[in-house]
Amino acid sequence: MSVIQQIQAQLGDLDAWLVPHEDAYLGEYLPAANERLAFVSGFTGSAGVALVTRDALHVWVDGRYTVQVKTQVPAGTQVHHLHESPIADFFAQLPQGSRVGFDSYCVSARQLRLWREGAPGVEFVHGPNLVDACWPSRPALPSAKGFALPTSLTGKTCQQKRQDLVRGFAPKADVALIAQPDSMAWLTNLRGADVPCLPVLLMRGLLAADGQLKMFVDQERLPAEAELGEGVEVLAPAQLAAELTALNGKKVLVDEALTPAYLVDALKAAGATLVLGADPALVPKAAKNAVEITAMSEAHLRDGVAVSQFLCWLDAIVAQGQRPDEAALAEQLEGYRKAQADYLEPSFDTISAAGANAALPHYNFRNGAPATLPQNGLYLVDSGGQYRLGTTDVTRTVAIGEISDEQRRLYTLVLKGHIALSRALFVKGTCGHQLDALARSPLWAQGYDYDHGTGHGVGQCLSVHEGPQRIGKAANNHPLLPGMVLSNEPGYYREGAFGIRIENLVVVQERQAPGDRSVLGFADLTFIPMDKRLVDKALLSADELAWWNQYHGQVLAKIGPRVTGHTLDWLKAACAPL
Repeated sequence: MSVIQQIQAQLGDLDAWLVPHEDAYLGEYLPAANERLAFVSGFTGSAGVALVTRDALHVWVDGRYTVQVKTQVPAGTQVHHLHESPIADFFAQLPQGSRVGFDSYCVSARQLRLWREGAPGVEFVHGPNLVDACWPSRPALPSAKGFALPTSLTGKTCQQKRQDLVRGFAPKADVALIAQPDSMAWLTNLRGADVPCLPVLLMRGLLAADGQLKMFVDQERLPAEAELGEGVEVLAPAQLAAELTALNGKKVLVDEALTPAYLVDALKAAGATLVLGADPALVPKAAKNAVEITAMSEAHLRDGVAVSQFLCWLDAIVAQGQRPDEAALAEQLEGYRKAQADYLEPSFDTISAAGANAALPHYNFRNGAPATLPQNGLYLVDSGGQYRLGTTDVTRTVAIGEISDEQRRLYTLVLKGHIALSRALFVKGTCGHQLDALARSPLWAQGYDYDHGTGHGVGQCLSVHEGPQRIGKAANNHPLLPGMVLSNEPGYYREGAFGIRIENLVVVQERQAPGDRSVLGFADLTFIPMDKRLVDKALLSADELAWWNQYHGQVLAKIGPRVTGHTLDWLKAACAPL
């Protein structure tokens, strides 16, 4: 029998079994052992959910994956749009008394609450994961030792961070349940290799209002150089259940959007009082201190060397008439990154997209036969690295051979939006959605737009998609704070033809202003040349042209001393003023 048939055979008195992309840590990136959605459906995207009913497989994906999913799922699968036809609507239309089985470790408490509220006639039944029972060759869970970041990179010890967090929640809660591995990684200054592209150990914690921390991870996985300070107890992950039971009568801070429903239900059963609020590490992790920003800046300079070497090599082979495929290009770029000190791994799967493939914002050449570079057209490469010092993410669009005047015009409109956001000044308290239109305005004025966010948060040797900050059309009511790192990545995509995106990482900084309000702005962390062959100078204002030349002057000043030979010659030419 197929996996789907095996699950159907185990349904018993259930009408369906839910298979979310998320695992027990609710992450975007998963260890191979937890790629249940891919195992069941064949779909390998980073967001989605499946429902195995008695007679069908249903899969929901967002707009990034509508093309990809149809090439990966079994014939006869019913594919739905995650936002236009959400699974919550599907649940609401099920017959009264329907029973949907699920593993409540793999669904957040908030998501489960919303489903139950939206479909009161459906019973959501927790049980052992049916997928695991059908997966005899399931890979082993990670077990390698982690590593510690010194305070010269983090700026604060674990003990200092615990004291900071306690001051934020102690008045309202006795204990905070920290369910996310990246929050625990930041709090303890520990990193690991449990999850591809995300250097964390899979662990959770209970932080008491007196600063005492219980961390749930196998002791032998902690590195000898770990400096956790006094008041830290290391317990096996299996002991978490007993520790939650012991919180009877205690007020426990829980972030229901980031905590598995199973753990929240366990706290309720134990008689704990839930205090719903944000993960106490969320904002301190995002609003980085000066030491963290200095480390991230150095990571970006090293990354700037690697990507500049790649772009120099790319121009040279294209001039020789070579047209490698997308896989070979990504491998070459990864080779330059691997040569940099303190490099660990990619921060996400490289989007190496030639020609029409670049019209898919989250294209992945691994899902089919990699295309070769066009004789004439555009190549988009969106990539990043995890360094011990920090996390990088950059997109450059490159001219291959001859390009059309229309491609040059559209690239320049995207560039104008990128510059507008980069130069933005805004009062303290401004949220990302209030700035989004700055990046879109040049495109909007000509009747164009792009269907993704303009900016996401980025961690320090942590997640390349870090919250709570974000720049996009959707409301995000978390104000931008000094030290927050975000992407600035407007784009334009023409289906079946080409795609354009320009992405730098920026950090929020305080700025001087004559008024009575505190003013913030952005400073670039990414220093890598953009392709001047794609710029229509006539469409740039004097200020925009000055920004371009100033930025590329900085690129040359910062990256130039770190490269030699052909790369230095290429860099000087690429950074020469327009």
